[in-house]
Amino acid sequence: MVMFRTGILVLTSPLSLIPLRIAPVLAATAKIVKDILYVHLHPGLAFTGNYIQPKPACIPANREVSQLLSNLYTKSSNVCSHLDVRVVLSNIKNHSSAQQPFSSVQMLSEPPEVVLTDYRITDLNQSNLVMQCLEKYTLGCYTCKPNLRAIFLPPGIDGTESISCPYMEDSSLYENIPSYSDVVLGGTFDKLHTAHKILLSMSCLLTEKRLLIGVADGKLLNSKVLKELIEPYQERVEKLRKFLLDVNPAIQYDLVTLEDPYGPAITDPNLNCIVVSDETQKGGEAVNRKRQENNNPKIPPAPYVIGLTGSTGSGKTAVAQILQKMGVTIIAADQVGHETYKPGNAAYQRILQEFGQDILRKDGTIDRSALGKIIFGDDEKLKCLTDIVWPETATLVKQRITEAGAEGKPVCVVDAALLLEAGWIDMVHEVWVVIVPEEEALERIMMRDNISEEDAKKRLASQWTNVQRVQHANVVLCTLWEPQVTEKQVQKAWQLLQKRRPLC
Repeated sequence: MVMFRTGILVLTSPLSLIPLRIAPVLAATAKIVKDILYVHLHPGLAFTGNYIQPKPACIPANREVSQLLSNLYTKSSNVCSHLDVRVVLSNIKNHSSAQQPFSSVQMLSEPPEVVLTDYRITDLNQSNLVMQCLEKYTLGCYTCKPNLRAIFLPPGIDGTESISCPYMEDSSLYENIPSYSDVVLGGTFDKLHTAHKILLSMSCLLTEKRLLIGVADGKLLNSKVLKELIEPYQERVEKLRKFLLDVNPAIQYDLVTLEDPYGPAITDPNLNCIVVSDETQKGGEAVNRKRQENNNPKIPPAPYVIGLTGSTGSGKTAVAQILQKMGVTIIAADQVGHETYKPGNAAYQRILQEFGQDILRKDGTIDRSALGKIIFGDDEKLKCLTDIVWPETATLVKQRITEAGAEGKPVCVVDAALLLEAGWIDMVHEVWVVIVPEEEALERIMMRDNISEEDAKKRLASQWTNVQRVQHANVVLCTLWEPQVTEKQVQKAWQLLQKRRPLC
């Protein structure tokens, strides 16, 4: 059989079945391709032979895809370790984009000489026509060698139709993974291997715009065992760049020399996500502590302050109650905020000056319901009110934090629905975000407040989305399941906090 140096494998099976089928598919491919194999995912792709040329489709970047990538790279290292496998992510999107995948042909560093597929031809009389369609489809997506050959892998190499896949029942697999504009990770990346490819691919899925990668060199390599055998820095960087540009050329890649444990990760203000492996987790936590020190130089180390936030209906209050039962000091910012409306406070007078005497009750207190009717649906008046109330609330919350420190409390939690909207992130050492899917939040709000779905949607629309909140989160908790599951999440988060927070 003719062997090709480079090839591209177009997988058309449903994503849920690829883990079951991929080993024999790769084994068959390894008999045809000997060096570099690109993998292109298009579940459900059909070459019908009816002269309608199929086009590439977008795949949502969800947990199913992330698990598939890990599975595919791991299987390839076991089945065909001699192949340099690269799964293309150009058509896998973790954020909305008007641009279609492969709106222009993607340049590959090693153009394929052959295209292979797991697609099964049902009508052998259409073989030549379907083969031509496969070639045109591939040439419409990637730069390939002239006279690209198309090969259909032999049928019956998987035999998995009757095998069940346990995780297919897990609906959480279809939840999109979060995305961030600027992502950072670091490592040595010596002799680029499977674990590197998985880490880099996951980082690409998380990245919307820029991926900053620190590549260890110089003094940082002194502690490495057999450092003399590590590939030269420029060689490692070149291999990294080729792999990344092949995987997703739409991302901006900044590869920088890393000669200390932190590098630009502690000074670049645009970074909002750090990706770590088991090996680099401690380093990532150290980076976060440094960033917090740089960003919040006025926050004393004790008490250690957690900002707990979440949209209405998220279950934030339930999480706060669990923490309180565990003995954690809770500062309820919403209740503290009510104090700013009381007579005698600075905010009280300013509110009356701005909104008039009609909002007063007979006893001289502010009728917040009457005030709410004035600002409802008026963004300008709402901003006017928050500009008065939020700074005063922040001052009172800081007083509560100081009091907690004076009492010797090691940790306190600021429970604030509007923590991020109000810009109070500079008062806390880290942010815990509580989320549930929007549909669940709507049901909870309607049941709790006895309001219509339309009114519940308006309340949610007036707040930050889960995606916006998660971008600022150090810890994310989900209350979608039974209370005991939520409690286990909180206990686990608390245990991990004890390992990373500074001891004072």
